[in-house]
Order: sequence, then structure tokens, then C-alpha cells
Amino acid sequence: MAHPTPDLPPGQLESRQGHDPHVRFFYFLVAGLLLLLGAGLAYQQLFNSSLRQDQEVFQSQRRILVPGPRGNIFDREGRLLAGNRPRFAVSLSLDDLHAEFHREYILIRNAYRANDDKNLPSADDMAQIARATVVQRYLDFVNQALGRQATLDRKALDLHFRQRLLLPYMLIEDLQADEYARLIEQLPVTSPLQVYAASVRDYPFHSLAAHTIGYVSANEGASPDADFPGQHLTTLKMKGSYGRDGLEKQFDARLQGETGGAIYRVSPAGYRLQPPLEKRTPVPGHDLTTSLDVDLQLTAENELEDRMGAVIALDIHTGEVLVLASKPGYNLQDFVPHLSQAEAADIYDRGAYLNRAVSGLYPPGSTFKILTSIAALRSGALTPDDLIADCQGKVVIGGHTFTCDNGEGHHGELSLRAAIAQSCDIYFYEAGLRTNKINPEVLAAEGRRFHLDRPTGIELPGETSHMIIPDPAWKKREQNNEGWFVGDTANMAIGQGFVRLTPLGMACFVASVARGEVYTQPTLLHDPNAPTQHHESIGLTIDQRTAIVGGMEDCTLTGTAKILATPAFQIPGLRIAGKTGTAQIPGKKDVAWFICFAPLEDPQIAVAVAIEGDVPGESYGGGMNASPVAAKVLRVWKAKQSHDWHSVTFPGP
Repeated sequence: MAHPTPDLPPGQLESRQGHDPHVRFFYFLVAGLLLLLGAGLAYQQLFNSSLRQDQEVFQSQRRILVPGPRGNIFDREGRLLAGNRPRFAVSLSLDDLHAEFHREYILIRNAYRANDDKNLPSADDMAQIARATVVQRYLDFVNQALGRQATLDRKALDLHFRQRLLLPYMLIEDLQADEYARLIEQLPVTSPLQVYAASVRDYPFHSLAAHTIGYVSANEGASPDADFPGQHLTTLKMKGSYGRDGLEKQFDARLQGETGGAIYRVSPAGYRLQPPLEKRTPVPGHDLTTSLDVDLQLTAENELEDRMGAVIALDIHTGEVLVLASKPGYNLQDFVPHLSQAEAADIYDRGAYLNRAVSGLYPPGSTFKILTSIAALRSGALTPDDLIADCQGKVVIGGHTFTCDNGEGHHGELSLRAAIAQSCDIYFYEAGLRTNKINPEVLAAEGRRFHLDRPTGIELPGETSHMIIPDPAWKKREQNNEGWFVGDTANMAIGQGFVRLTPLGMACFVASVARGEVYTQPTLLHDPNAPTQHHESIGLTIDQRTAIVGGMEDCTLTGTAKILATPAFQIPGLRIAGKTGTAQIPGKKDVAWFICFAPLEDPQIAVAVAIEGDVPGESYGGGMNASPVAAKVLRVWKAKQSHDWHSVTFPGP
């Protein structure tokens, strides 16, 4: 039996239903969900919008970087040693061909379908075929215009399309001048085919000073400055270059240009949209003016011919390097745009990579007798007028017979001046032994005082640090704990035995002697206002210096370099102070040496020549083989001082 519902006023019934706990729960639930949804929307709008914008920018923009041209390298008179030239290539802008690619794709797809081909390629494969077909048509046009038979590398094309779409695709990279002229006449201005001019290194003097100037290699492009925008964007780089050797490497940061480029919007397919959002023009690198003199450098290299050796000439006052020649050499143009394997193998086989001027290590031979003279005089072991030896062609030292290898018999009794001029070994054996009686390290200490035991610090990579000024401690350390013998001192006194120096080191040595100091800092940078260098004095009396310098002049008049007094090599009005040397290395080639400075009364230029002999064990004297090379350099130098010289402009390859 149903119970009747009590009669209640309408308002009271509604009030009870409105406060039902179950209903209120759903109210709160809905409100909470709405609040959560609002918070999510706010987060997306307020916090994630910048992230989405960054992602959109990353996907829709590309940055293209273009390295700036390298700076030029000049000689001291402003002649170009290394510069830039355009290298023309035929390029194709794939970015401008997307419509043609698409049309070709449709044709290929329809052709497959019309043939009811069951092996229908994938869309990607058909797209690759379409691109190759379109590019081949352009290449066919170029081949017909130039009479060439260039072929298309499809793998390279596909890789370029996927990774470097916005950069020009090179069809032919080595256009000749006549080809450039023919093609440029046939290309419409709006054609995606363009003649692309890349900046490549140019060495107008070819092989001249190759080891000093150095060369460059291609890289993937320089990095932009920190303020260049778009660091987070996908970046494409045009190829640049970097220094690999010589001044090109040493001053690479200075020669490198400032990177330019542009930022573009791209379509979803990756094609460029014009105009660029940002654009910066590349800036050329800084120029470099070297201390080299092309005329003197060319003379030195011509005189060396195909012999192995080095020639260095220095400005005595400033240390500026006028000549830094090393042979055999190589043609720097062979490195542009890159060195072939055959050329690289040839350079290696000829031993031409070695810069003998700064890294060639040789016993200095009798040129070292100048240092022995200085050590003996300063130590008080002898005076300029002492007749310390009676040369009869040989002498017994430490149970071994040492000869005077001058090729002219016995010298008899000699003073220091005559001993230098005639290069008497017997005299300097005795001088070295007298020095050794005072202190076995006197010769070594004097060599170190002239900085002969260390690199010169010239602005070139690869200068050796393995020069040797030996002493008893060195021999014990390097020769299996072997002791120092009196014969070692005798050999050292004449620049033989363990002594190993570089031609540049000896050039600095003779420049220092000319200036009356113990150190010359060489530099390859020209400064027209460079001051005279000043270092520690040698510490000789006037009489002592006169004996040494007088002996060096006599060497070029009546001594071992008397060839310089003959009509073929004499330089009228120029007094030369020099010293020859013939360094003998058992089982190896002799090394002919000559060091000198001039003019004697006002020293301005110092020269060092070291030339390797032709046959091991065959005598190769400095007087006949090295001094004439120095004389030719000095002759050109004097002519230039008298303004009686027509400078070389282009020696050719």
C-alpha cells in the first residue's frame, strides 16, 4: 500500500533538492575540470608559445654563411706574393628548380602507371629520378655549349639535395677563360645555371719562397662572429680555406676574412623564399707585408738551382729577413684548389717539404771557428797575435791524429787573423784545447750566449728545436753515459763532431757578430720604422774584434773564399767579411757553408749559405760552392742600394 507524500509548500521542496550532497559533488567536479582546462590553456598560451615559435623558426629558416676573402701577402716593396683570384665554375641552383622537379616527377609517375608497372618505385625513388633527369638536361646544355663530356654523379647530387639544397650545386668546377666567355653569352640572366666565381688563392711567383709563404687547404667554411644572428638555425656553409704552412698558417687568424651570409625563410619542402630576412657582406682579411725582397729571394733561389740547401739574408740592424730560401721547393699554384696525389708524392720523394732554412740541421764546419775565436779571446786563452800552433798538416790529440783538411798543405805558424782567413784546423784545435784547459764548457757556454742552442722564434711554424751545442753533460745524457774526450773538444772547435745548427741560426750569428752583439731576433714582418736591435755586447776589445773581422775580410780576398776577388764574383766598392766551412758527416754528404756580412765598414746585410753535396764522402767546399751564391745576392743588394737595379715583376713558374 502506497504511502501518500506529505503535502509541503513548493519552495520548501525545491530547497531540499538544491542542497542534495550528490548534486553538489558534481558541481565541484565540473568546476575543477574547467579550472584545469583553463590552466592548461593558459600554460600553452603563456609559457609554451615561445617554444613553439622557436620550433617554427628553426623549421622555417636557414642560415647560409659565406667566408670572407683572405688577406693579401706582400713583399717589403709591395709586390704581391699571395692573393686571391676568381675560379670560375658552372653551378646550378637546385633551389630554383622545385617546379621543374615536380613536373618531372608527375611525368615519371604517370609513365609508370600507364605501363601498368607492377614494380612501381617509391615516391622518394621517383623524386630522385626526376631530379637527376632535370639536372642532366642542364648538364647536356653546358656540355654542348662547351664541347665537353662532363658526367653527372647522381649520388653526389642526391647528397647535395638532402644536405645543402640552398647552396649552388657545381656541375663543372674548372672553366677555362674561353669557356667562360662562350657560356656567359648563352645563359639567360634568370637561368638557374650560373657561372659561379669562387675565390681561390693565387701565388703570382709560383715556387718563389714557397716554404716561407706556405699554402692553404679548403675547409667547410669559417665560423661567424658571436654577434652574427641565427646560431640556433640549421646552417649551411660555403667552403673557405685555412693556412696549412708558412705565413699562411702562422698568420691565419689575421688573413682570414670576416664571415658574411644571410638568413632565409624556406618552404616546407626546404626551398628558399626571397628576400632574405638578414644579410651581411663578407669582409676581406687583413693584409700582411713581409720583410722579404723578391729580387734577392729570386737571385738566391736561381743560384741554388736544383741543389739541396738554404740561403738566408738579414737586415743586420732590424733582423728583418730579406731572403729565406730552401731548395728543393715546389710550385704553390699546384695547391690550388688542391694538391693531387701525384704532385704530393713528387714533393715527398724529392724531400721538398722540408724547410731547410729553419729545420735543416747541419754541423756548421769552419764557420764555427768564429765562435771558437770569440770564446778563446774572451777567456784569455789567447791574444790576437799569439802564434799558438805550427801547422804541419796534422797533430795528435788524445791518441788520435787530426789533420788540417785545407787541401793546400801546411800553414806553419799563424796569428788569429791569418788562421781565420786560411781556415787552419790545427790552429783552432789548439785554440779549443786551450779553452778547454780553462773550462771544458767554455765553448758550449759561448754558443749558448749567442742563442745557438735554441730556436730563433721566427714567425714560421715548424722551426726545429733540436739544434745541438754539446758539452760533457749533454754527451753523458745522450750518448749512453759516455764520457767527454779531448778529441770531442777539438772537433767542436772546428764545428764538427756533435754540433748541429740551422742555416737561419748561423745567419743570426753572423749578423750579431757584425753588430758586435750576441743575439739577433729575426722577423718576417716589415716595419719601415723598425729600430735597430740592441742586445748584450760580445765583449771584445777593439784589437780582438779587428783581428776577427780582418781575418774574415782576408778570407774573401786571399783566403778560402778568394774566388770572390775574381772578376766573375768581385763586387766593386763592397768590402765583405766572410767565413767558409766544409762540414763533413761520416757516410753522408758534405755541407758547403759560407757566412758573411757587408759592407765591412758599415754592416747592413748578413748572409748565410748552406748547400748539401752531391755524393756522400766527396769533398764539397764552402769556398767554391757556397760563397758564389752569397756574392750574387750581395751584388743585387748593392745594385738596389745604388738604385741601379730593375726589379723583377714576374719570374714565371
